Amino acid sequence: MSFKNTFLLLFFVVISCGNGNQQKKELVTEPKNPSEEKIVVGANRVEKYLPLLKNKRVGIVANQTSVIFKKDGGFTHLVDSLKNLKVDIKKIFSPEHGFRGKADAGELVEGNKDVKTGLEVVSLYGKHKKPAPGQLKDLDVVIFDIQDVGVRFYTYTSTLHLVMEACAENNVPVIVLDRPNPNASYIDGPTLELAHASFLGKVPIPLVYGLTIGEYGKMLNGEKWLENGVQCKLTVIPNKNYTHESSYSLPIRPSPNLPNNQSIALYPSLGFFEGTNINAGRGTEFQFQRYGAPWLNKELFTFQYTPKPNFGSKDPKHNGEICHGEDLSGIKPPKKVNLEWLIKGYKGTKDKSSFFKDASFTLHAGTEKLRKQLEAGMTSEEIRATWKSDLDAFNKIREKYLIYN
Repeated sequence: MSFKNTFLLLFFVVISCGNGNQQKKELVTEPKNPSEEKIVVGANRVEKYLPLLKNKRVGIVANQTSVIFKKDGGFTHLVDSLKNLKVDIKKIFSPEHGFRGKADAGELVEGNKDVKTGLEVVSLYGKHKKPAPGQLKDLDVVIFDIQDVGVRFYTYTSTLHLVMEACAENNVPVIVLDRPNPNASYIDGPTLELAHASFLGKVPIPLVYGLTIGEYGKMLNGEKWLENGVQCKLTVIPNKNYTHESSYSLPIRPSPNLPNNQSIALYPSLGFFEGTNINAGRGTEFQFQRYGAPWLNKELFTFQYTPKPNFGSKDPKHNGEICHGEDLSGIKPPKKVNLEWLIKGYKGTKDKSSFFKDASFTLHAGTEKLRKQLEAGMTSEEIRATWKSDLDAFNKIREKYLIYN
């Protein structure tokens, strides 16, 4: 699979496949030739979860990535597919960036109606990030189907956390339709300290945790990390022909500012800049593939660009200013959290007191230690050495919840 063009997000149209019989013929439920061993995402394994929806009132947590792939390379939105299969969908819950995936990061998303289906859309990003009891009382089951990228401060895992918590409290089962994690092949980064838990990270896991969204849900239950130790009745529909080492290119950008494989691979490293005064490519078409600021030394940082408002960022950092920095769009992404760029940005900032953006950097890092380590002038190798014991401990926890080799 490969990324569609960047207009896909702006012009994402939920494709109807006609009546239920026609829809059944076009669903790709298994590879035509099993020897090809193509990855089959959980949503495509309709035969595994359709019986669980029979005579049930269904809620769906979904966004633009919640699709069922077709034989011709196209796709149909999960909501449309299940409506065509006569599933009784009552409402849609939408995460950060909204049901169509067009909202800026951090932008409040209010509830509305889906124009195509007329279904109520309940925002889970804004004032109310957790489904309220009244929003669940008319549901027998909730489906969660959102593409994750395996980085702790990417907020879809927090949405799953709160959905599972609310459903456990209200005795509503959850079905997670699993999808591959493009950053699943390694575990790295600082581990979150609960004193710094937020919607950017709610549980004590490393920045890059090496689990699919389904495995993550199992871990939330098994470690009793939901509030008051409640456990959700959880069913995971697994991917087929997938391992954590599988190469997987996302067919739809998972959010407005992750346009391609390169940005997704570099996101764990460049995402730290979100909590600083350095621009990480927002306001360009190379989000999380470059970084820069107006005051970085143009003799040392020879690459330059000018952030401007676009569909992913209405008011990007250093809007309209020439930023001096580094272009990473052509490099081979490291299979680790690379701190060299963050260290360069910090060292290149003359006014060090303005580098860190309030508490945002600590919330992104999940710990105050990283900020103090940067201020102390520690090297990348020295900082990474401090992660080892936490990573070793997490790996033992992670092993208990793996679905895939």
